[in-house]
Amino acid sequence: MSKKCQLTGKVANNGYAVSHSHKRTKKLQNVNLQYKKVWSTEQNKWIKMLISTKAIKTLTKAL
Repeated sequence: MSKKCQLTGKVANNGYAVSHSHKRTKKLQNVNLQYKKVWSTEQNKWIKMLISTKAIKTLTKAL
């Protein structure tokens, strides 16, 4: 399974870790992914999905 949100499609972000001397090294900011069971009204059953925490917040807010 890739590090990608199944609901929003979020992926990792490239960035720099900047030291005190302003030396830059590349780092990867991964998405905070969690497994969550979501009710599907179309299939009428629970589906286990790997989604980001922001998507979980949005789902909770919609309910």
